[in-house]
Parts: sequence; structure tokens; C-alpha cells
Amino acid sequence: MRILHITNHLQKVGNGIVNVAVDLACLQSQDSHDVAVASAGGEFETLLAHHNVKHFRLNQSRQPLNLLKAVLCLRDIIQEFQPDIIHAHMMTGVLLAGFLRKGYNYSLVSTVHNEFQRSAVLMGLADRVIAVSQAVSDSMVRRGIPQSKLRVVANGTLNSPRHPSIQNYQPLPLHSPAITTVAGMYTRKGIAELIAAFSKIASDFPQAHLYLVGDGPERSIFEKLAKSTSFSDACGGLRQRIHFEGFQPEPQRYMLATDIFVLASHCESFGLVLTEAREAGCAIVASDVDGIPETLDNRQAGILVPPKDSQTLATALAQLLSNPVQLQYWKNRAKQNLERFSAVRVHEETMSVYRELVKNYSVRPVMEAKEVFLMKTPATPLR
Repeated sequence: MRILHITNHLQKVGNGIVNVAVDLACLQSQDSHDVAVASAGGEFETLLAHHNVKHFRLNQSRQPLNLLKAVLCLRDIIQEFQPDIIHAHMMTGVLLAGFLRKGYNYSLVSTVHNEFQRSAVLMGLADRVIAVSQAVSDSMVRRGIPQSKLRVVANGTLNSPRHPSIQNYQPLPLHSPAITTVAGMYTRKGIAELIAAFSKIASDFPQAHLYLVGDGPERSIFEKLAKSTSFSDACGGLRQRIHFEGFQPEPQRYMLATDIFVLASHCESFGLVLTEAREAGCAIVASDVDGIPETLDNRQAGILVPPKDSQTLATALAQLLSNPVQLQYWKNRAKQNLERFSAVRVHEETMSVYRELVKNYSVRPVMEAKEVFLMKTPATPLR
């Protein structure tokens, strides 16, 4: 099968959408498919080349003149590569590939990662729409996407070709007990609520430190919040116990040294980072929203709290920090049932979606072999 993935870029910036697309491309190529990626490029180009995945340069920035250039560029890519499947992972890619469909014989697949965005409904232009959780699928149905188009392929990046196995990472020497989040610095990630919750328990647990791993446009707002008098004076020295670590290419090193991992998102289609925190053996506290309960085996692998509720989050943190037995219990629970989050499983289920659209794929090699055999075998005379 000839598969073309479209993403905005290939940068190593912790973008889960890009990470999943790169995993798929590498694993599909390993499985003997002809695979290419069209994007504005980035550091992952080297990894793709190592896995024999071709890269086409495609700038999808949304200025009107550039979009016209992108249409023409993608047309040339399609003519050269002749894909059976185009898999668009972001909205602009779906629009471009959808616009060019007339006259070309490819099927279009999209994956909805951020269904909370208004533009996510445009992913429904594809022939098949992959939802990364059942919660996302249900949301897309409510927004008008036909159920017949939707397929749920739960996210998973464990044992990814992008990085070594978890055993090969060296934990960082963090202060203990360590509370950590790995998230973009956005309001929707619940960073303010996490800082507020930590400030409520900090005086009771003077050895605890909070590590905020990630970057984003609102980081300065949260830094000011952490330094504000209302948070700092409650338990002197608090500002020295909240660490803004910025983007880290190896967040696993933080997770391996973490006692409690928190994802306090207001909305979250799946929460890929939670699977990595589970693999590292962190006790997990996360928001009870969207796809997060599915990622935590519906409360079996972590503690769920209401979003935007710093007091309940603080209570959950305090209970874990004050009870070592309970803390260890949740660390053990997190590491159970991880097989379903493997990148290989995502690859296999995604290929099943492709085969629904390329119906003759599985029989085509057999037919071709049979035809070659008949062509080379002399006719047997009738007796």
C-alpha cells in the first residue's frame, strides 16, 4: 500500500499529533508499505529517512497566497507518489487533500486529536475519521459527523521508534517527594489550578517540590502566578519549590524520578502523556474529562478529580503524600495493563481502517502472482 501522511511539521517539540504520525509512518514502512510524509519539515526527517520514509516539503501556513501554492505543491506530490491512502493529521491537510480528490484515485483518512477545536468538524471531510478515544468519537457524532465514517483507534506511543525503551533513561535527581506535570503552558492544561493546589498543601509537606515541564505562550503568566504574594507568603520559600523546566526532549527522565504525576487539563481528547507517566510508574492524579478516564482504565490506574477545582486536586495530592502505602498502591496500579498503549497496536488498527477503503489490497498480490504463473506456464493440450 502507498501511504502519504500530511502534518504541519516534523519538529521535536513534544507535539503529540506529530509524534503519532511519525510513529505510524515508521512502523508502516517497517511493515513493507511505501510511505511518505508531506510537511514543512523538522528534526524527525532524519528518523524517517532511517526508516525509508520519503519526505516531501509542504508549507501549509494559512496565508491565502501560500495556500494556493500548497494546493499546487500537494498536487505535484500526489502525481509523483500516487498514494492509495492520504492520512491527514491536521485540519489544513484534510482541506488540501479533500480539494484535490477529483481526478485522483486515493482514499482520505483523518485523525481527530483535538476535538475541542471548532475546526475539528472539518476532519469529517475524510472518507474515514479516526477518533483517538471513544469520548472523541461521541463528541464528533454530536457535532454531525456520521457514525459510519468514524473509527476509534485509541492513542498509544509506548515502544515508539522515536525513543529508547523506558529502561534506558536515567532518572533525574529531583527533590522528593516530586509532583510533576508535562504539558504545554496553556490555560486549558490546568497549570494555574495545579500551582494553586500545590500552594494549599505546601506548608504541610515542606519537602515537596512541583516540576512544570513544558513551554508555551502563557508560561510567563504562570511564572508570575507562582511568584505572587498570595501564593508565596503562605509557606515561605514556595517560589523556590516550583520549578519551570521548559520543554524537555526526554521527559521520561522527570517521570522516572516523580512520585505523583498530575494532568489537570480542562479538556483532553486522550492524554498521551499519561501513558508515559504510567509506564514510568508514577502515581497519577488527572482531570475527569473527555478521554482521560479511558487512558486511566476508568479509575483503575489513577485518581480522577473534577477539572478547574484546585481544592479537590489539593486534597488528592495531600492524601497521597500523607499515606506512603496508598502512594505505592497507585504507583503499582499505573503500571498495569499497558500493552494496549503500544505504538504497534495503533499501527495495526490504523492499517485495518485503510484496508476498509482499499478493499482489493489484500487480494491484489495473490492475483498478480497467479497471473504471472499463468503467463509463464505453457498450456497443457487437451486429451
